[in-house]
Amino acid sequence: MDAQTTISVPSAPTADVFRHRINFAVTGMTCAGCAGRVEKALGAVDGVIAAEVNLAADQASVTVDSPAATVEILTHAVERAGFGARRITDPLSDALKEDTAGRRSLQWRFWVALLFTAPFAIHMAAMVSPGGFHLGAGWQWALATPVLAIAALQFLRPALGALMAGTGNMDLLVLVGTGAAYGLSAYNVLAGGEAPDLYFEATAMVTTLVLLGKLLESRAKRATTGAIRALMDLSPETARIEVGEGADTREREIPADAVAVGDLVIVRPGERIPVDGSVVSGTGYVDEALISGESRPVAKAPGDAVTGGAINGDALLRVRATAVGGATVLARMVAMVHAAQASKAPVQRLVDRIAAVFVPAIFGVAALTTAGWLVAGAGIETALINAVTVLVIACPCALGLATPTAVMVGTGAAARHGILIKDAEALETAHRVSTVVFDKTGTLTEGRPAVVHVEAVDGDTAALLALAAAAERGSEHPIGGAIAAAAPDAGAFALETAEAIAGKGMRARVSGREVIIGNRRLMAEQDIDIGPLDARAANWEAEGLTVVWVAEGGAARGLIAVGDRLRTGAEAAVRRLRDDGLRTVLLTGDNAASAASVADTVGIAEVEAEVLPAEKAAAIDLLKSGGRVVAMVGDGVNDAPALATADIGLAMASGTDVAMATAGITLMRPDPGLVPGALEISRATYAKIRQNLFWAFAYNVVAVPLAALGMLTPVIAGAAMAFSSVSVVGNALRLRNWRPTS
Repeated sequence: MDAQTTISVPSAPTADVFRHRINFAVTGMTCAGCAGRVEKALGAVDGVIAAEVNLAADQASVTVDSPAATVEILTHAVERAGFGARRITDPLSDALKEDTAGRRSLQWRFWVALLFTAPFAIHMAAMVSPGGFHLGAGWQWALATPVLAIAALQFLRPALGALMAGTGNMDLLVLVGTGAAYGLSAYNVLAGGEAPDLYFEATAMVTTLVLLGKLLESRAKRATTGAIRALMDLSPETARIEVGEGADTREREIPADAVAVGDLVIVRPGERIPVDGSVVSGTGYVDEALISGESRPVAKAPGDAVTGGAINGDALLRVRATAVGGATVLARMVAMVHAAQASKAPVQRLVDRIAAVFVPAIFGVAALTTAGWLVAGAGIETALINAVTVLVIACPCALGLATPTAVMVGTGAAARHGILIKDAEALETAHRVSTVVFDKTGTLTEGRPAVVHVEAVDGDTAALLALAAAAERGSEHPIGGAIAAAAPDAGAFALETAEAIAGKGMRARVSGREVIIGNRRLMAEQDIDIGPLDARAANWEAEGLTVVWVAEGGAARGLIAVGDRLRTGAEAAVRRLRDDGLRTVLLTGDNAASAASVADTVGIAEVEAEVLPAEKAAAIDLLKSGGRVVAMVGDGVNDAPALATADIGLAMASGTDVAMATAGITLMRPDPGLVPGALEISRATYAKIRQNLFWAFAYNVVAVPLAALGMLTPVIAGAAMAFSSVSVVGNALRLRNWRPTS
């Protein structure tokens, strides 16, 4: 059987002991070029081994392995690059703090720009109608000046920061483009002439359109964090605890973050549970839909665990707090979703390399446009306006937002349905999975087996079961727990020592008697003759039961058959995976007959049984060697090596913390149906990434040549540039409607 064992972790080097991650909220980033500059600045700090910047989340994640890389030094590095930085220490309180001042600044600058740009719009409409009015050159100059002087200052600081860093960004493109149009118009006014060519309206309208695009983009980006906001809203601000004893017992309302482990919390009907805990009294139903994705209320009785953020039904519950603050399931969910949304997908690195040369390349195209039109015989004004159009229409923002917005929305949608994705790399890997490997106990089955049959050589089945139960007392393995629970009178025996034998069973000393409990392999290794009971064991195994042998003094004393029910939805989950063209494999330490019975029931054709924990990892390696991308689904300590070895691990949240920490994806409820769901959302998210990148590249590939050929005006260019970023974010937001296929 899959006996649990302790996994020893070798001591790590000093650098690894110190290694940790620091998260920052970054202000002032406007395009992929900005994100690249922040990354470069952080990466240059001594002690930094990795820096990832997410433009959509306005966040940076820095991994350091030296005390030299302090928060102050890292913050200063970001500020030297021309941006602001604030450390994020607590995802529950810091993850969604907004740059309110920056958003308000953007809003009032847009309204200022719109106010002074409106006359230009009226002027342009009037020009195409008979008898329309005409804005004089002086009026145009007067209207365009405040737009450039006040509204366009939004672009000035980032643009200057880029220049000082020897690079470029979107703000520099817009500022140079609008500034050139304004300067050319001013020169023509000063040079005189009856009807000078003026482009003040282009300066004003491009600036206003770009600000509008930034405003819409800001609001759309805020919507991508809806999943974290929804999770954070689950945490009540206050809690009601019971204080005093006996006749002095009373209720007291305190802030939820002031509850301590061990406090007795009173939860009234309809209230949210403020902490993780165990029900002390009360019987009712709890709605955990927004935490685990479980659509039906879950029955709770004394002794059952409850999760903070869940909604109590119609019963009064008294709950003993077992986890508070950042240790609760809800806080860990927020932290995991936050980390995933702030991480960078591998495909983004290619985009970053392109973005790094994008702005210099656009300036090169603008210079060639100017030269080309001059060589073709056009006037300097025509050449410059076409160059300005090139500068305005080029947009590295769409490239920078294409991947992170899709990742943020995809991980958020997954979290709403009980699927927690560790990082963007896990999301990207999951979409390529071709083989799914399942553990059996606790994964496809409920992991709560019960004793079905007992056979004793001497006929005293009660004594045999009591002896085995005493040896299994305290066992964390489901089968050991089932045996212990089946003999309530096992207290007649005293457990003195116990030693787990990985993947085989255990050796124990019970009331002075040496007892060995385990599977066939363990019996063979101990040279224990099982012949007299072999036929009976084979029959039970053929029925899909797990047979546990009990031996004492070098001889078999008897055997115990344990059965485990399939999880609801296991068969449907495997069928969905097969329908999607995926190969499924069952990998278990259980006996071959039991494994085959479960595999036949759920529809898995390939079975590897009686596999030790270390052998599970080797089996995963063998599957990977065929060029397949392998996902491993498990729940226990024994599954941790396999989860780590697989290309992507999926851990049941009903399992151990070791399994969840090792896996790339955590399933918040023990439902095999979430496995195809997790792969579905990864494929849907990656499809959005591909769509966004295609349109971002296609936009620039088509728009820049049209601008260079003089087929677009600066105003149209400004509108198109603003639309490109908003369309990319809007396309990603469509993932919010994702639902797992039933």
